[in-house]
Amino acid sequence: MSGPPARPTLGAAILALRHQAEAVLDGPGWMPPLGLDDRSPAALRQAVHELQVHQIELELQNDELRRMQLELDAERARYFDLYDLAPVGYCTVSQQGLILEANFTAATLLALARSELVRQPVSRFIHREDQDIYYLCRKHLLASGDAQSCELRMLTGGGAPFWAHLAAAAAPDARGEAVYRLMLSDISDRKLLDHALQEKNLELESARQAADQANRAKSDFLSSMSHELRSPLNAILGFAQLMQAGTPAPTPADAARIDHILQAGWFLLALINDVLDLASVESGRLQVVMQRVALASVLPDCRALVEAQARELGIVLDFDGADLALHVVADPTRLTQVLLNLLSNAVKYNRPGGRVTVRCQATAGQRVRFSVRDTGDGLPAAKLAQLFQPFNRLGREGSAEQGTGIGLVICHRLVGLMQGHIGVQSTVGEGSEFWFELQQA
Repeated sequence: MSGPPARPTLGAAILALRHQAEAVLDGPGWMPPLGLDDRSPAALRQAVHELQVHQIELELQNDELRRMQLELDAERARYFDLYDLAPVGYCTVSQQGLILEANFTAATLLALARSELVRQPVSRFIHREDQDIYYLCRKHLLASGDAQSCELRMLTGGGAPFWAHLAAAAAPDARGEAVYRLMLSDISDRKLLDHALQEKNLELESARQAADQANRAKSDFLSSMSHELRSPLNAILGFAQLMQAGTPAPTPADAARIDHILQAGWFLLALINDVLDLASVESGRLQVVMQRVALASVLPDCRALVEAQARELGIVLDFDGADLALHVVADPTRLTQVLLNLLSNAVKYNRPGGRVTVRCQATAGQRVRFSVRDTGDGLPAAKLAQLFQPFNRLGREGSAEQGTGIGLVICHRLVGLMQGHIGVQSTVGEGSEFWFELQQA
């Protein structure tokens, strides 16, 4: 950048003023003060004294002006150091689009000496395809007067392209004429990363679509296989029941074998039903019919269906905290399915002689909270994080309680389909509380 014209020093300016004053004194138009000859010696001494005081005062003022000039020069030098060494490029551009000044960083970005940039049109350094971006930015600056910014491709003096962030503002120069202040920064690395990120996002989206398609194919396969397995399994169960009730009665050894067949068959049928439900949910074929459901029409039936299982294990069912006067917006069949699953788990994984406490209460936001608390062993935090994973029985695979590891996953999906939320709190050695919330009707 070519610097401003050299300014005269303060001493030179004072000396020039003295010469001007002497020229006025010696000139024909200057008249000496009247009455000097008529003054007394005392008056003349007083006048000389005042002149001496005034001279000292002027010298003190001159010293102060010299000090201020030195500070100003230092500040000016500091400003130009900051301007030249700034990490971004600065250019001053005339209204005609010519570069008037540029700092060292701008010259480095454009790969030209600062003297070579002066009087060059700024459009020379903007990629042809992006020049409309620059002119639109300048148009908005002229229309609003507010600073504008844009991202565009620029060219070095040798024609090499690079991405730049350009900020523009309008300001008057030393003569009061309007100019543009441009700030340039190289964003080529960021643009390269953005491009790589976009490509990666496209790859991820393609992979997600492929995974969704594969998941739908898996769900369709499971759904189809579940239907195909039901028919022969129902036949096995039917023949086993006929053998159990046949005449003559089976021997004790045969009865034990038939009982094993029935237990395994019913468990397999429950597994097939769960897989079919899960496949239907994940494939999007399962539809919920939302309507106003009275808790009084759901909870007593759920209690009756698990009461025999609880009585057999000595588990106490406590429904006293359930407000049967409440209504929710839900699919009645799916609501019953969720409640039965949570109640069955609370009974099955409880301790002998334990307790299952059911609460249904209105909460803030016009919601109804269902909670099922047991007095079982509880779950540590590590296992809670795996709770809603399909076929994950959380280490109970070898236990006496039969289970598929799908029930809670189905509950999670069904509650979501009914526009609700489900969660759990558990304390090792004290038990667990499963809860879900639905919209109050």
